[in-house]
Amino acid sequence: MSRPVPTTRADYPHFLSIDTRWSDNDLYGHVNNVVYYSYFDTVVNEYLIRYGALDLKSGKTIGLVVETHCSYFASLAFPERIDAGLRVARLGSTSVHYEVGIFSAGSEQAAAQGHFVHVYVDRESRRPVPLPEALVAALKPLVNG
Repeated sequence: MSRPVPTTRADYPHFLSIDTRWSDNDLYGHVNNVVYYSYFDTVVNEYLIRYGALDLKSGKTIGLVVETHCSYFASLAFPERIDAGLRVARLGSTSVHYEVGIFSAGSEQAAAQGHFVHVYVDRESRRPVPLPEALVAALKPLVNG
């Protein structure tokens, strides 16, 4: 298996700045690996809420994470501002494959990158449903390629 190559800022159409927190660091003095998944979740859900594609309280459709992955290239640490880049690799009929790059402020290469796959389900039954039109419309500008 070959090592992934870091993506660049130009690879992502949307960014969210996030301030690291004291609690993000581990004993080794850098952001702990599991915290990156929180950054992924933050940029995806902030985008969906901002563009009216996610109603946390009463939406009939919710996205459940069914797959995640992260590759790490450089350390980040508190106090540091990071930029989370977001793109969509694939819009399926019931799922979305989101890709995220985490950048140190001002850096052109990702310190980490990975993905989330969300399957969209009915809030009550938890059964997969077709992607809502508002979600598809919000995500089309992020589709890679």
